[in-house]
Amino acid sequence: MLENLPDVVTMSFPAGPSDPPDNRTRSPPLRIVRYLLLIVVILLLLPYLVAPFYRVGHPVSTLMAWRWLKGAPVSRQWVDLSAMSPYLPRTVVASEDAKFCSHRGVDWGALREAIDDAEDGEVARGGSTITQQVAKNLFLWPGRSVVRKALELPLSLWIDLVLGKQRILEIYLNIAELGPTGQFGAGSGSAYAFGKPASELSPREAALLAAILPNPIKRSARNPGPGVRRLAGTYMVRAQASSLQRCWGEKRGF
Repeated sequence: MLENLPDVVTMSFPAGPSDPPDNRTRSPPLRIVRYLLLIVVILLLLPYLVAPFYRVGHPVSTLMAWRWLKGAPVSRQWVDLSAMSPYLPRTVVASEDAKFCSHRGVDWGALREAIDDAEDGEVARGGSTITQQVAKNLFLWPGRSVVRKALELPLSLWIDLVLGKQRILEIYLNIAELGPTGQFGAGSGSAYAFGKPASELSPREAALLAAILPNPIKRSARNPGPGVRRLAGTYMVRAQASSLQRCWGEKRGF
């Protein structure tokens, strides 16, 4: 009887497409990339979140923090803008950022001139405003790079909006490097150079401090050379410019 049963037919099917690869093998790398992108976004947004809190307090610069981490000396005596000699903020604005009162964080005209100089192969003039220097010193890093400048410009516009001119100038004068061995800010810079508080600076002493920016290691207000003395004289004259007097007279944030 068994002999009458049909033979078992072995069925064969054409080979189909291979099964898709297990997605789990791709998940870890993709997850790492997503986490890295999230970290980058957080780091980019963090300065914008932190900046409004700097309306008060005594912020420190990234350079100050880096020196602390290395164990290098750091000296800073915070001085409110109202407690400084009035000659110092005026002279620093005259020397560093003549349009400080009128721009909104970035002097686009000075920036274009600096770019044109670089394209022509000339020594690039400083196109950074005081607000841009505050943005760099508080949140970014020193040195010149396209990446840093691209981050600096929108951040400067934001800082100008949320902090205002008076506070920006106060922060700058308290975080700028003003001595060769870690002296930061007007208080420590004045004490090191002249042995007096920032409230007692004369017009010439204020101009000498302004003249050593941005390189207080090669330039000295304590023992000024001919170049520093010449710059100080120029800055004293600039501080009396009518446009700057009008800025202070109209109290645009001061």
